[in-house]
Amino acid sequence: MAHVAAPDYLGDDFSTAPPGHRFSLYLPYWIRGTWAREPDKAAGKGGLPAATGKAPTFASVVAMGQAFTALNQKLVERQKAAAALLIEQGAMLTLHARAVAPFTTGLGNEHPLENGFAFLNPYGLPYLPGSGVKGVLRQAARELIGHHWGSHQGWTDGAIDALLGKTGDTTDAEGATELQRGALTFWDVLPQIEGDALQVEVMTPHQSHYHQNGATPHESGQPNPIHFLTVPPGSKFAFHVHCDLAFLARLSPELADDGAWQRLLNAAFVHAFQWLGFGAKTAVGYGAMAEDLDARRASELRAAERRAAAQAAAREQALSEMSPQQREQHEAGQALDEFRAALDTARQLKPYKKGSAFDGLRAEFLRRAMAWTEPSLRADAARALREAYKFTDWPGNSERKKEVKLSLTALDGQP
Repeated sequence: MAHVAAPDYLGDDFSTAPPGHRFSLYLPYWIRGTWAREPDKAAGKGGLPAATGKAPTFASVVAMGQAFTALNQKLVERQKAAAALLIEQGAMLTLHARAVAPFTTGLGNEHPLENGFAFLNPYGLPYLPGSGVKGVLRQAARELIGHHWGSHQGWTDGAIDALLGKTGDTTDAEGATELQRGALTFWDVLPQIEGDALQVEVMTPHQSHYHQNGATPHESGQPNPIHFLTVPPGSKFAFHVHCDLAFLARLSPELADDGAWQRLLNAAFVHAFQWLGFGAKTAVGYGAMAEDLDARRASELRAAERRAAAQAAAREQALSEMSPQQREQHEAGQALDEFRAALDTARQLKPYKKGSAFDGLRAEFLRRAMAWTEPSLRADAARALREAYKFTDWPGNSERKKEVKLSLTALDGQP
């Protein structure tokens, strides 16, 4: 029987551990005194214990568990909060995507089951390293420059060097290898797992007798099922890219100006989503993604709300530092501008109907203007109101009409 290579005092129930720990630290893959892949009478095909097998072993590690789904969400939210501060400075680009095919990465990591998987330590949660995202975006930019996919979208070799760095595949005039860091930093991506569980996929090569054993190629080779872990379709991915604006301004000022670097990066992501994919096995369709437009709109709405809140706080701070007279002039000026804009809108929506929303705005503006003390402000308000009544006509009730005219006379002294 296979056992976990862990002290006995830890017990043998690791169902509450994160998937990455169950896949590595607590994998039941050891026979007492020997590794299961060594010759053993109890071992089945491939060195695995006959009673275990690869499929059940993989299946035992796929569940995220409620606690680690919550932990994953907290890490995602922490990234989002950190990114929000940089977004306000224009130094961060965030794109949201959904997997439209299974996603996998880290298959080349050493593992007793032959195919590894990338888990973020010490959390034991699936992730896509930022270096992998950078590699895909570099390839996307190169393909756009090559014009094989339509417009280059503004990408040039100089833009790649400035944003993504020089990788050492070019030399200078003296033959020395050129290395240079780029202005962009790609954060690790923590997928939000659809269904709170990973998936087990199988690939079944039939030509191992030819590729590995040197036999004659033919179509009757024995299939060799190979299991590996994937993130299921529908999972959400948030890509965060930080730009060192000061560094970029020194390398390429035109890219640092007016968010030009963000437009280039957006184009590269769109190309990567459509044609390249992320992670491993992209040539056979794994890692395909599409932009999550709902998440994008929600993100833009949150950013707009943060900007509005910041602007409101700045206005309140400015008002608190004004004298009473300055504050009245400021608020009256805003009220006049808003009333004139409402009047222009009402004129465009001809014909005017009595009892419309503008009647309420007009009455509220008159009430506010009567409280002002500055003569010039009161006179401006009276002129705006007379213009409005000329367009809408006076109230039909004679008493109300008389009351309005007396109020206007009180505002500017004109009968």
